[in-house]
Amino acid sequence: MTFASLGLIEPLLRALDALDHQTPTPIQQQAIPAVLKGRDLLAAAQTGTGKTAGFALPLLQRLVSEGPPVAPNSVRALILVPTRELAEQVHASLRAYGQFLPLQTLAAYGGVSINPQMMKLRRGVDVLVATPGRLLDLYRQNAVKFSQLQTLVLDEADRMLDLGFARELNELFVILPQRRQTLLFSATFSETIRELARVLLRDPLSIEVAPRNSAAQTVRQWLIPVDKKRKGELFLHLLESRRWSQVLVFAKTRKGVEQLVGELAARGVSADAIHGDKPQPARLRALERFKAGEVRVLVATDVAARGLDIHDLPQVVNFDLPIVAEDYVHRIGRTGRAGASGEAVSLVCADEVELLAAIEQLLHKLLPRHDEPDFVPDHRVPQTTIDGQVLKKPKKPKKPKPGGEAPGKALGRWVDSSAPKVKAVRQVPKFSAGAAGKGGKPAGRGR
Repeated sequence: MTFASLGLIEPLLRALDALDHQTPTPIQQQAIPAVLKGRDLLAAAQTGTGKTAGFALPLLQRLVSEGPPVAPNSVRALILVPTRELAEQVHASLRAYGQFLPLQTLAAYGGVSINPQMMKLRRGVDVLVATPGRLLDLYRQNAVKFSQLQTLVLDEADRMLDLGFARELNELFVILPQRRQTLLFSATFSETIRELARVLLRDPLSIEVAPRNSAAQTVRQWLIPVDKKRKGELFLHLLESRRWSQVLVFAKTRKGVEQLVGELAARGVSADAIHGDKPQPARLRALERFKAGEVRVLVATDVAARGLDIHDLPQVVNFDLPIVAEDYVHRIGRTGRAGASGEAVSLVCADEVELLAAIEQLLHKLLPRHDEPDFVPDHRVPQTTIDGQVLKKPKKPKKPKPGGEAPGKALGRWVDSSAPKVKAVRQVPKFSAGAAGKGGKPAGRGR
């Protein structure tokens, strides 16, 4: 099958040829004809399989073929995304696919000045890619109108709900016109998202080109058990012993990201960081340096789990397991893209076993374990099962305390039951309110 056979117009085919895109992927084969017909769509595909082109190509074709020119402060198509990085990536794809079309596009997100975005909206844009919070800011300042809106795309809607955008989305759905085409694309769909689809979409076509919440088959996945305090030491050992040329590392917290970058810098390893506390220009510079090969290791929080399109990235490392199991699929999806092979290794300590079990239940398979010599943990990671259960290790028998023969004296293999029975007294430590926190649950992620 070719892109021409899907009904795409010549300017789009010329752009695809310039980008060396020859054969449509399975998600593109099914989505492009449906979007061209005006159908609402609920599409699930593994990350890295070309789903952006699945909605961008037919969207651009419909905009150039249908409807009046865009009016000032108006938009004709809106693409909502959860992160700034994904907004930039989708916008770059739109510009590449539409390079021979007379359409105006814009990416709008927080972390940068709103004024340039407002200035460009004055002339009107055909396609606006935006994060929910910044879009509401623009609307409240009368910088954007939706009377001409033809199509709404929700890309990674599950991630938007994970990041706490539910209130912003509900507010936007009230503002947007009811008569529109609505497309939902994502690598994973929770039951909450499917409920949302039932409310937003009209007679949608449902497409699933791979098992729900599955990872790309081109990615080799495995884990190394390790004590928590030795994770940094183990990562440095793997980086040098395996001669990894370029690695994307995911850590759970912003503090953890900066700490690992500091350890790498102290060892002379070029590294940079992406997390929510860094200004957007700094995040973009870090990404561009990594793509250009100026940085060997890029360390990030889950803000980078979606939206980073890095060609030929060979290695992803989960320094910490993600709190949300679905994020694991998106993390490792940064490698093994577009049919290329990749490797994803997770450094797992004992107190992450519940997170590991949730990931394996999502994947419906156990991740292979490989002990690294000299790093075998003192606190072993309990075994898990395919249904997400943690197999508790049998407790070691307690050694008898000196003089503690009660209730009964041990006489070889016999017990003298005539010995006086003594009731044991155990001191129970007292905890003040709030001293124990919430059972050691990880802190909530920043937005």
